[in-house]
Amino acid sequence: MTVQDLEDLYDYGYWATKKLVGVMSQLMPEQFTQSVGGSYGSIRNTLVHILSAEWGWLDRCGGPKRGPRLNPAGYPTLESLLEIWSKVEGYVREFLSTLKDEDLRRNAEYMNDAGEKRSMPIGELMQHAANHGVHHRGQVALMLRLLGYAPGNFDILFYFAERRGVPAF
Repeated sequence: MTVQDLEDLYDYGYWATKKLVGVMSQLMPEQFTQSVGGSYGSIRNTLVHILSAEWGWLDRCGGPKRGPRLNPAGYPTLESLLEIWSKVEGYVREFLSTLKDEDLRRNAEYMNDAGEKRSMPIGELMQHAANHGVHHRGQVALMLRLLGYAPGNFDILFYFAERRGVPAF
């Protein structure tokens, strides 16, 4: 994996999130926090989890400090969450722009949730964080469907096709 590969992966993630935001902007305010099932219950809670985890892994890799996990109660609306999302996206893009390919092999030391010391390469941790977002965006898409909205297709193939100005199929 190269820094460019990671930048592409994160760029895809932000593109996919913006696609979902376009659909989520149609939600009634109460639907954003409504319990629909899934790992975190609501669309809001799932999005806060995605963002908190992304920022947490960035912090572990040497990026800006996150502090405690983000609390969904602090983001009552989609707009309030998008404000911080934009900030974290800027942090990630800035951090990636400072890396060289060889930095991706350098280990980052961190503590897991049980307080145990761990160490893994920065490239693998950052790749994990990006893929973690893919997983949970799929859950958000299902929640949107359950609420009667069509999130559309935001597979990476469509991202690459849109970037190149060509049809995916």
